[in-house]
Amino acid sequence: MDAFLVATGIVALAEIGDKTQLLAFLLAARFRRPLPIIFGIFVATLLNHAFAAAVGVLVSELLGPVVMRWVLGLSFLGMAIWAMIPDHIDETEASLAKFGVFLTTLLAFFVAEMGDKTQVATVALAARYTEMVAVVAGTTLGMMIANVPAVLFGERIANKVPLGLVHGIAAVIFMGLGMATLMGAGANYGF
Repeated sequence: MDAFLVATGIVALAEIGDKTQLLAFLLAARFRRPLPIIFGIFVATLLNHAFAAAVGVLVSELLGPVVMRWVLGLSFLGMAIWAMIPDHIDETEASLAKFGVFLTTLLAFFVAEMGDKTQVATVALAARYTEMVAVVAGTTLGMMIANVPAVLFGERIANKVPLGLVHGIAAVIFMGLGMATLMGAGANYGF
């Protein structure tokens, strides 16, 4: 349950103001068809984060417990810094409109999420907790918590969310996870 709750909270916070959330705003404004956009986000996130979690579990099995603790701790600290850097969307990521709303959303989100903060966080969380299903379910729910309102309410909420505060909270959570991991909090997980 810890893996699910931590993954949900971290990704929901990290996703606010992220390029994929900006993509959700853009797709909602362009197509004005929320249900296929939301379903496309869900499927793309599920596929992308399942792959990322599998990589995280594999990495945790390949590295020894001491090396894994340092890699995870430093990764979480790096994520804390990365959370403070604002994202910008590349217009080409949303230029797949010829495929229809659902497929355009699925492809654009899957590609945009490659190497993104939330994908890297999913790798680290899966390596940390090794409960792949709980991590994928949590990170997917976190993405939906952040992106469904972006699709449904768009610009009405975009200007009301204090991005600096949200990014700061996400950075503090990542920093806490990094420090706790480096200080041995993951010992009960085998590293």
